[in-house]
Amino acid sequence: MTAPHVLPAPHASPLDLGGRTALVTGAAGGIGRACALRLAAAGAKVRAVDRDAAGLEALAGQGGDLAGTVEPHVLDLTDLDAAELAAAGTDVLVNNAGLQLVSPIEEFPPDVFHTVLTVMLEAPFRLIRGALPHMYGQGWGRIVNVSSVHGLRASAYKSAYVAAKHGLEGLSKTTALEGAPHGVTSNCVSPAYVRTPLVEKQLADQARAHGIPEERVLSEVLLQDSAVKRLIEPEEVAEAVAYLCGPQASFVTGTSLVLDGGWTAH
Repeated sequence: MTAPHVLPAPHASPLDLGGRTALVTGAAGGIGRACALRLAAAGAKVRAVDRDAAGLEALAGQGGDLAGTVEPHVLDLTDLDAAELAAAGTDVLVNNAGLQLVSPIEEFPPDVFHTVLTVMLEAPFRLIRGALPHMYGQGWGRIVNVSSVHGLRASAYKSAYVAAKHGLEGLSKTTALEGAPHGVTSNCVSPAYVRTPLVEKQLADQARAHGIPEERVLSEVLLQDSAVKRLIEPEEVAEAVAYLCGPQASFVTGTSLVLDGGWTAH
């Protein structure tokens, strides 16, 4: 019988990522920005990846007083080879970058569908592929994939996004099974609608797709299935990501931490 794995008392084990390198995609705003700042606050050296150079510079300026550092890394994730190279040597990988188009399937542009799947599913695969050799070599790694309630449930007019998030959930589980013998965990954080530019930009598209005024979209579409009638704040998602990187979550792998306000309780 193996010896029990004993954790220190909860008050003695705050998240400490000193000496660790973390990579966060989509870091220039929204959830990615909140995750980059949270992990840097825990002492990590954060590679902040985004194609928005100005947004990354603004983020780096906010990280000056944190225990760790935020280093801007301008990268378009459709360059898959560059994405895989960027992940080399990382201890913590947060796959967050995403994009959205709301449109009926018969009107959905095939090139946009391809881009969404590339950025939100194929790029995470390549980033994981690039990160695992280092993680396996040291016997420790944390992969957190920012999924969505749409990785668990579908909504009309979001074929590409729903397909990508469902695929990301499966990729995360497979990574967990392969990574477990090497000390690597892989999980999803799956929020409902978060107060981000991505969600705010949906309002007009949703109004057009559903044939209702824009001011009714939040209550009648976005929050219709949520028992908690508000948007989630990016910092709440970042705390869930941080938890999955901490010592208390070393046995949590291959699952989804759902932050959906009761959506999937129906």
